[in-house]
Amino acid sequence: QVQLVESGGGLVQAGGSLRLSCAASGRTFSNYIMGWFRQAPGKEREFVAAIGRSVSFTYYSDSVKGRFTISRDNAKNTVYLQMNSLKPEDTAVYYCAADGTIRVRPSANRNAYDYWGQGTQVTVSS
Repeated sequence: QVQLVESGGGLVQAGGSLRLSCAASGRTFSNYIMGWFRQAPGKEREFVAAIGRSVSFTYYSDSVKGRFTISRDNAKNTVYLQMNSLKPEDTAVYYCAADGTIRVRPSANRNAYDYWGQGTQVTVSS
Protein backbone atom coordinates (compact mmCIF):
# COMPACT_ATOMS: atom_id res chain seq x y z
CA GLN A 1 0.00 0.00 0.00
CA VAL A 2 2.89 2.34 0.81
CA GLN A 3 6.35 2.41 -0.70
CA LEU A 4 9.05 4.64 0.74
CA VAL A 5 12.23 5.83 -0.94
CA GLU A 6 14.85 7.78 1.00
CA SER A 7 17.39 10.15 -0.48
CA GLY A 8 19.80 12.85 0.62
CA GLY A 9 22.37 10.82 2.49
CA GLY A 10 26.07 11.27 1.97
CA LEU A 11 29.37 12.22 3.50
CA VAL A 12 29.61 15.39 5.55
CA GLN A 13 32.10 16.86 7.99
CA ALA A 14 31.29 17.21 11.66
CA GLY A 15 29.27 20.34 12.26
CA GLY A 16 27.73 20.21 8.83
CA SER A 17 24.16 19.66 7.72
CA LEU A 18 22.15 17.29 5.57
CA ARG A 19 18.50 17.05 4.67
CA LEU A 20 17.04 13.63 4.13
CA SER A 21 13.91 13.14 2.08
CA CYS A 22 11.48 10.26 2.00
CA ALA A 23 9.10 10.06 -0.92
CA ALA A 24 6.00 7.97 -0.36
CA SER A 25 3.63 6.39 -2.81
CA GLY A 26 -0.11 6.30 -2.43
CA ARG A 27 -2.82 8.86 -2.02
CA THR A 28 -3.25 8.15 1.69
CA PHE A 29 0.14 9.48 2.78
CA SER A 30 -1.46 12.05 5.04
CA ASN A 31 -3.09 9.26 7.07
CA TYR A 32 0.25 7.84 8.21
CA ILE A 33 2.42 8.68 11.15
CA MET A 34 5.94 8.97 9.77
CA GLY A 35 9.18 8.21 11.52
CA TRP A 36 12.93 8.20 11.04
CA PHE A 37 15.17 5.53 12.53
CA ARG A 38 18.86 4.86 12.19
CA GLN A 39 21.15 1.89 12.56
CA ALA A 40 24.90 1.95 13.00
CA PRO A 41 27.06 -1.14 12.46
CA GLY A 42 26.77 -3.53 15.38
CA LYS A 43 23.93 -1.59 16.99
CA GLU A 44 20.18 -1.91 17.21
CA ARG A 45 17.99 0.22 15.02
CA GLU A 46 17.11 3.25 17.09
CA PHE A 47 14.42 5.86 17.00
CA VAL A 48 15.33 9.31 15.75
CA ALA A 49 12.16 11.30 15.18
CA ALA A 50 8.49 10.98 14.32
CA ILE A 51 5.72 13.21 13.10
CA GLY A 52 2.01 12.67 13.41
CA ARG A 53 -0.76 13.16 10.92
CA SER A 54 -0.83 16.66 12.29
CA VAL A 55 2.52 18.39 11.94
CA SER A 56 2.07 19.73 15.46
CA PHE A 57 2.91 16.30 16.91
CA THR A 58 6.64 15.75 16.65
CA TYR A 59 8.93 13.65 18.83
CA TYR A 60 12.69 13.31 18.98
CA SER A 61 15.22 11.12 20.68
CA ASP A 62 17.29 12.90 23.29
CA SER A 63 20.42 12.42 21.22
CA VAL A 64 19.13 14.52 18.32
CA LYS A 65 16.72 16.93 19.94
CA GLY A 66 17.73 20.50 19.20
CA ARG A 67 19.77 19.47 16.18
CA PHE A 68 17.34 17.57 13.95
CA THR A 69 13.95 18.64 12.66
CA ILE A 70 11.32 16.39 11.14
CA SER A 71 8.72 17.83 8.80
CA ARG A 72 6.28 16.69 6.17
CA ASP A 73 4.66 18.03 3.05
CA ASN A 74 1.51 16.03 2.46
CA ALA A 75 0.91 17.70 -0.89
CA LYS A 76 4.22 16.23 -2.08
CA ASN A 77 3.90 12.92 -0.22
CA THR A 78 7.26 13.59 1.37
CA VAL A 79 8.73 13.61 4.86
CA TYR A 80 12.02 15.31 5.65
CA LEU A 81 14.71 15.13 8.28
CA GLN A 82 16.83 18.24 8.54
CA MET A 83 20.04 17.38 10.35
CA ASN A 84 22.24 20.17 11.67
CA SER A 85 25.38 20.19 13.79
CA LEU A 86 26.13 16.65 12.75
CA LYS A 87 28.44 14.55 14.89
CA PRO A 88 30.45 11.44 14.02
CA GLU A 89 28.13 9.43 16.25
CA ASP A 90 25.28 10.31 13.90
CA THR A 91 26.86 8.05 11.30
CA ALA A 92 24.34 5.35 10.40
CA VAL A 93 21.93 4.11 7.80
CA TYR A 94 18.80 6.20 8.13
CA TYR A 95 15.42 4.63 7.48
CA CYS A 96 12.08 6.19 6.79
CA ALA A 97 9.04 4.38 8.19
CA ALA A 98 5.27 4.68 8.03
CA ASP A 99 2.76 3.73 10.72
CA GLY A 100 -0.78 3.28 9.48
CA THR A 101 -2.27 2.27 12.82
CA ILE A 102 -4.41 4.80 14.58
CA ARG A 103 -2.59 5.68 17.78
CA VAL A 104 -2.88 8.22 20.52
CA ARG A 105 0.56 9.56 19.66
CA PRO A 106 3.53 8.71 17.43
CA SER A 107 5.60 5.81 18.68
CA ALA A 108 9.34 5.45 19.17
CA ASN A 109 9.01 1.66 18.92
CA ARG A 110 10.13 0.35 15.54
CA ASN A 111 7.59 -2.46 15.81
CA ALA A 112 4.81 0.10 15.51
CA TYR A 113 5.76 0.90 11.93
CA ASP A 114 4.31 -1.06 9.03
CA TYR A 115 6.36 0.10 6.07
CA TRP A 116 10.05 0.85 5.66
CA GLY A 117 12.30 2.38 3.07
CA GLN A 118 15.57 0.84 1.96
CA GLY A 119 17.68 3.29 3.94
CA THR A 120 20.20 5.96 3.05
CA GLN A 121 23.75 6.15 4.39
CA VAL A 122 24.86 9.15 6.40
CA THR A 123 28.54 9.38 7.24
CA VAL A 124 29.93 12.17 9.40
CA SER A 125 33.68 12.60 9.44
CA SER A 126 35.69 14.34 12.15
